Amino acid sequence: MRLILPVGLIATTLAIAPVRFDREKLFRVKPQDKKQADIIKDLAKTNELDFWYPGATHHVAANMTVDFRVSEKESQAIQSALDQNKMHYEILIHDLQQEIEKQFDVKEDIPGRHSYAKYNNWEKIVAWTEKMMDKHPEMVSRIKIGSTVEDNPLYVLKIGKKKGRRKAIFMDCGIHAREWVSPAFCQWFVYQATKTYRRNKIMTKLLDRMNFYILPVFNVDGYIWSWTKNRMWRKNRSKNQNSKCIGTDLNRNFNASWDSIPNTNDPCADNYRGSAPESEKETKAVTDFIRSHLNEIKAYITFHSYSQMLLFPYGYTSKLPPNHEDLAKVAKIGTDVLSTRYETHYIYGPIESTIYPTSGSSLDWAYDLGIKHTFAFELRDKGKFGFLLPESRIKPTCRETMLAVKFISKYILKHTP
Repeated sequence: MRLILPVGLIATTLAIAPVRFDREKLFRVKPQDKKQADIIKDLAKTNELDFWYPGATHHVAANMTVDFRVSEKESQAIQSALDQNKMHYEILIHDLQQEIEKQFDVKEDIPGRHSYAKYNNWEKIVAWTEKMMDKHPEMVSRIKIGSTVEDNPLYVLKIGKKKGRRKAIFMDCGIHAREWVSPAFCQWFVYQATKTYRRNKIMTKLLDRMNFYILPVFNVDGYIWSWTKNRMWRKNRSKNQNSKCIGTDLNRNFNASWDSIPNTNDPCADNYRGSAPESEKETKAVTDFIRSHLNEIKAYITFHSYSQMLLFPYGYTSKLPPNHEDLAKVAKIGTDVLSTRYETHYIYGPIESTIYPTSGSSLDWAYDLGIKHTFAFELRDKGKFGFLLPESRIKPTCRETMLAVKFISKYILKHTP
């Protein structure tokens, strides 16, 4: 037994060793016409391309900026095919593994203290939620709204005065595991809200009159996996029937025209919609919570990365929502306010025409449920680092985003019944 056990342990460890991305490349291609767009789609059929932007092959279209990751083994063939077809491209990242390691470019201030300038793993985020409750008992409470497939808790932090019914905004971060700057913003928001209460006029007014429900990590299992096993993981970690492929894209799993976009029914694809609307425990926990607080939730804001956009409904149709002008006005001012800090340029508009058509998104679902102000931020950057934004960019990203979120919150306070 003594001899067999270590061998078994070694085999198990090797089987789930973290994925490395040595000399993998990130290509940026701009197809000039339909023919060139089709070439990219054909390359995706014969090569393993990980699409960073847009999120899947079928979204690729003429005059669109397309970012995809390719293995060292396949990169030469891809380059040759692009050259042969006289396609414009650049290599944004030459060695993905190096960029992954370079992300962590901020030193910890004080060991043991929660850092808002660093990416924090799930364990640290859980400890942080407890610390925020202990530090601000009159202002912060933690609600367990459900659990994940792997039985991790889904925690929402309620920020605001505990007594009395008032308007609320629901915000979530980290629905896609690899978009690490998103949970970093949710932590920053809670930190700044509690720190500046009674010091900052706007924040004091907001917290005196509103509540914020913050889900700091929506896709907990996927987030843990992106830290421990595969930095590029996007989906959750649920098993799929009749498939060896793991995971559902939680942002295709909402009951909003769930099966209207083709090519979201492959369990091996990064944008797999799941077996049914709300089939995933995470989605169901969030939808149940929002439905049960519908009389108070006046806005829904979700945070993603990357591409510097502020989006609103719809994703599943080109039809504009009834209050389109209102949403566009809020988004325009929000992006203008955001740019005042570091001159970061954001574009804004409906998901379908601004980014690409999507089905089953949380944004459209919340809007159709009756929350008439729903927004999605695609945070920094525009592709130089993509999902691997260095820690040194976390604080600037959070500071500028905070300006836009505060503006939206003020608008909700003033203009919603």
